[in-house]
Amino acid sequence: MKSTRNFSRRQFLQGSGGTLATFAISTSAAAAGIRKQYSGLNSRKFLGTVKTLATVKDQKVFTEGPAVDGRGDVFFTNVPMDKILRWSVRDKKLTTFREQSNKANGLLFDAKGRLLACEGGAGRVTRTDMATGKITVLANEFNGFPLAAPNDLELFGGSLFFTSRPGTTDLKKGNPNAVYRLDLTTKKLHQPLAWPKVHMPNGIVASPDGKSLYLIEAHPDANRSRSILAFDLGKGGQLSNRRTHINFYPGRSGDGMCIDAEGNLYVAAGLHKTRKTSETLDTRPGIHVISPAGKLLAFRQTPTDTITNCTFGGPDLRTLYITSGAHLHSLRAAIPGKPSHKIG
Repeated sequence: MKSTRNFSRRQFLQGSGGTLATFAISTSAAAAGIRKQYSGLNSRKFLGTVKTLATVKDQKVFTEGPAVDGRGDVFFTNVPMDKILRWSVRDKKLTTFREQSNKANGLLFDAKGRLLACEGGAGRVTRTDMATGKITVLANEFNGFPLAAPNDLELFGGSLFFTSRPGTTDLKKGNPNAVYRLDLTTKKLHQPLAWPKVHMPNGIVASPDGKSLYLIEAHPDANRSRSILAFDLGKGGQLSNRRTHINFYPGRSGDGMCIDAEGNLYVAAGLHKTRKTSETLDTRPGIHVISPAGKLLAFRQTPTDTITNCTFGGPDLRTLYITSGAHLHSLRAAIPGKPSHKIG
């Protein structure tokens, strides 16, 4: 039997060989985290009980990137072992969908049921035809340099947004931590946000009405950004009116997130134990439901570190699937996910 070792995101970033950029921010903006917002929540109005569906057993385990296909099966990644896994909603079994996944992280199914993947180890974003198995590279370089490590992604209209990090601070040597937008019609890649305007971009989602884009900033070092930023989203994918939606500092920021049909964010954030970073335990470990106005509406704790991401699925889009530590969890939500979560 192979032993199981759980890797924190900090450990994984340090082991990836990437260079973390250094930044300076004002930690007083938008108050000091969300510690005082937990009291008085009516979490049962929004979230059910956390259930464990599967446990990954491997030499190293760091689960990420859940995405649900048209049959309702859940795909997610074990990043350090280069695997994309599949949990069958019918058989209740966990199998390996792909080995040598290039350290795939965030996953997403498009409207045609094709699997999009952020392959951080190869510095590229790919699309897999699930019928033929053909893999198409959508993006792998910008300004003559390879991408750093694509992390998470979101589709909006004719655009594919994705985050990439850890990058370099020397633009003569490579690409920095950044947010990219791929025009799916022209195939042109744009870089609307980059260091130092963003610190450590992570999860990214668009609102159901297509008017807002939300971006998680998740830098683990002191005096760096740990928040969710909001932007107005133009029809052509342009970003404007930047603002802080919610601030997690000094606790651990969000990692990944998804959004429901009413525009509430479901954010995987927090820690049970500190992990040799400046992140405190002010942010509790679990799913945080945050309103379009930036208010914490509900919280449901997950049992183990490190919670990383979540997505909606199920016939009614009211099942929330969560990756955390070596586990795939689920819970029922009162509000369904936004319609684009429905595949097929």
